[in-house]
Amino acid sequence: MMTNIPNLDELIRMALLEDVGDGDHSTLACIPPTATNTAKMVAKADGIVCGMEVGERVFHFVNDSYYHSRIPIRVTLLKQDGDEVKKGEMLMTIEGASGVILTAERTALNFMQRLSGIATQTHHMVQMLDGLHTRLLDTRKTTPNMRLLEKYAVHCGGGTNHRIGLYDMVMLKDNHIDFAGGIEAAIDRTHAYLKEKGKDLRIEIEVRNLDELEQVMRHGGVDRIMLDNFDTDTLRKAVQRIDGKYETEASGGITEETLRSYAETGVDFISVGALTHHIKSMDISLVKK
Repeated sequence: MMTNIPNLDELIRMALLEDVGDGDHSTLACIPPTATNTAKMVAKADGIVCGMEVGERVFHFVNDSYYHSRIPIRVTLLKQDGDEVKKGEMLMTIEGASGVILTAERTALNFMQRLSGIATQTHHMVQMLDGLHTRLLDTRKTTPNMRLLEKYAVHCGGGTNHRIGLYDMVMLKDNHIDFAGGIEAAIDRTHAYLKEKGKDLRIEIEVRNLDELEQVMRHGGVDRIMLDNFDTDTLRKAVQRIDGKYETEASGGITEETLRSYAETGVDFISVGALTHHIKSMDISLVKK
């Protein structure tokens, strides 16, 4: 749920500070403070909507913290996060001071358009995996300070969240292995560290070829093996070699065009950074009702 995201109000405050600064002078110059109006937010494309609650909170924040308006702001949500919407459908209505609606408009839309774009693309790619057990994962390739919202959008689109950050899972990637002196050293040092710190974290390790995979299979001590930049033939061999002893994840340059063929190798997870870092925002507009 959106309400479970910590510091959401602070994120909204910073977004408005960036946009409004010392005042929305265009609106303040030509809109009387007592003027009221009703507006509607409309989907301009088909997709999966996300960010309804954050959009609502932007309007309330502007009303309470910027205008200190005595005119109540009423936001009616007509859709919920994760709903499939069609072009032309109304998402919400906003009633209140005209100035509040105009000042909050762009910030509310910026949040909702990006999150809906992520949810829409995720939903599209999840549908491509229909009938297979493979699950679609996001990554840490997110907009700074927007990670929890963007991962929430992936969830709304039917995707699966990978680790949230560096703190909630161990991911031994190629540089960790190289700097540690090899696969065995990296795994052993990780176990010693977790024991010393009293932490119970899952361990994933990246392998770049079948030779590195054999080293991991001989040594053990991990929960998931990431098969990085494998072609589909090699990935299929790797999944067969692992044979369910560890969870498997494919990553590295997997696109819409290749997603299904990678999933058909039997891999458990496919991580796609483009879900959050290379996305087209959904077209949504706010107009006078």
